[in-house]
Amino acid sequence: MYSLTRPTTTQIQQYLEQQSKQPISCPDVGASRNIWGNYDHHLDRRYTIDHNRVLLGSGAKIFELAKIALRNWEMFGLDWVSLLWRETPIEVGATVGVMVQQLGIWSLNACRIIYILEENGSTERFGFGYGTLPDHGLCGEERFVVEWCRSNDTVEYDLLAFSRPNQWLTRLGYWYVRRLQKRFGAGSLQAMERAVS
Repeated sequence: MYSLTRPTTTQIQQYLEQQSKQPISCPDVGASRNIWGNYDHHLDRRYTIDHNRVLLGSGAKIFELAKIALRNWEMFGLDWVSLLWRETPIEVGATVGVMVQQLGIWSLNACRIIYILEENGSTERFGFGYGTLPDHGLCGEERFVVEWCRSNDTVEYDLLAFSRPNQWLTRLGYWYVRRLQKRFGAGSLQAMERAVS
């Protein structure tokens, strides 16, 4: 949804309600769950893949703080992106909106959480992935994960996305969309660093 004015709370609620009834727009549902650094992957031919990581610290306390930060959507702590709504629980089926204001245009995009990741062992992981809904400017998925590697006691935040344009406006301005994606990746890492410091 694009607008020259900021959508009202009522408009946002109506939009998210309507999108919540729609199927995931990406045919590769859940594929982000299985990408861990190997980019010789069938998705490479159809999507742009972005992968960002940052060291948050070490130890169990930092890992717990990082998990709390994810549950509270702290990775969206940016001044140019709004998550709607931050009180949305991290659970499969939950729908959220991401609103961006750039170049005098408001863009509202909806996503649905499609899986939760909780792994124990030599590397503990907590996180989730969400997929785009039909009115989103892009088609794809994004995965947000925090990891605690017990062998070296490090805690890292891992952000992975794969996407391609889904609307004519996105195709037309894809060079600018890519700039925003890279800006979001860098900003999200910084937001998580702030959240656990």
